[in-house]
Amino acid sequence: MEQLTIGEITLTWLNGGVTNLDGGAMFGVVPKPLWSKKYPHNEKNQIELRTDPILVKVGTKNMLIESGIGNGKLTDKQKRNFGVLEESSIDQSLAELGLSTSDIDLVLMTHLHFDHACGLTKWDNEKLVPTFENAIIYASDVEWEEMKNPNIRSKATYWKENWEAIEHQVKTFSGQFEVAEGITMVHTGGHSDGHSIILFESQEEAAIHMADIMPTHAHQNVLWVLAYDDYPMKSIEQKQKWMEKGLEKEAWYVFYHDAYYRAIKWSQSGEIIDSLKRDQK
Repeated sequence: MEQLTIGEITLTWLNGGVTNLDGGAMFGVVPKPLWSKKYPHNEKNQIELRTDPILVKVGTKNMLIESGIGNGKLTDKQKRNFGVLEESSIDQSLAELGLSTSDIDLVLMTHLHFDHACGLTKWDNEKLVPTFENAIIYASDVEWEEMKNPNIRSKATYWKENWEAIEHQVKTFSGQFEVAEGITMVHTGGHSDGHSIILFESQEEAAIHMADIMPTHAHQNVLWVLAYDDYPMKSIEQKQKWMEKGLEKEAWYVFYHDAYYRAIKWSQSGEIIDSLKRDQK
């Protein structure tokens, strides 16, 4: 498992499963001859997208960013449509670190689309129960409201199976919220109306988890946004803002979906100056 240290904060990537989604949808109006130079695709025009939660350790707290694709949450048809070739093995990842799901104190959800939220619940004797039984789950108030009351478009990705069992664990915030010292959730909108990013600052080091307004390193260009984005101009605006702020600080950018890089640090001119690659074994 890959690790990155930001001052006194340690990030560790767990195995949360994988999807393979249409490259055209993931890069929106960007022509294939351009995006295919930045990110590989298969014969079906699909690109590999991990769904790997990030374990965050700071002080005595164990936090998780996102929850993975889960287990047994998708039908065979959904697995085919979403290219799910591997489901979550978070229990095993945590066990290798001497932890279990009961040791997770907080789960930070940038948004609640199925590929981020399926891992929040699990099957127990044909009943869905919380996966992280002792955790407080944070999401923006806007995101949580849409999760429970999706519109005609978003009902395809906001599923009651992912929220009904954990409703009592959820706490929401408006605007921005400091979860712990040096860790802040910021509501950005864009990909979804309630989408958030996560900022890390410790001992003069910084990192930003841009979540799905920059899901992979190939989305570095502020204009390269997803066809899945509900508010693409908002995504562009927020990418401009947080790329500018991050590059000024030489911040790390960390990823949930990227199949090749866990984190990258870019120069002001956009060149990679440091990186943490995903182990492809």
